[in-house]
Amino acid sequence: MSTLTLTKIRMRNGVWEGRIDGTKHGAKPAIVVRYLDQPVEDVSLAPIGDGDAWSITITVPKQALADGVHTFLISDEGENRVLGSFTLIVDETLADDLRAEVGLLRAELDMLKRAFRRHCLETT
Repeated sequence: MSTLTLTKIRMRNGVWEGRIDGTKHGAKPAIVVRYLDQPVEDVSLAPIGDGDAWSITITVPKQALADGVHTFLISDEGENRVLGSFTLIVDETLADDLRAEVGLLRAELDMLKRAFRRHCLETT
């Protein structure tokens, strides 16, 4: 069984960065990243320190920058096991998302507050 663990570092400028721990003797892990069941081309691994840990960077492909939910699976190909994943949610799907609903409610509340204040000034 694989002892590899994946930890997210950050997502910035269209590049997802993480750390893979648990490799033995500096062996490069056999990592594959899939999007829409196809391998992602722009994935790089670089050893950290003595090679027991590796830095992984994944450049998000342009076709994933579209409306909808886009999930990337990061797998240990040697053990045929998913180590982790990350998801991008873009545009229209957010309308159903609770965070988007809260944002709309805040905007409506601000509009109502302005209208109420204007009404109070006009009636006094």
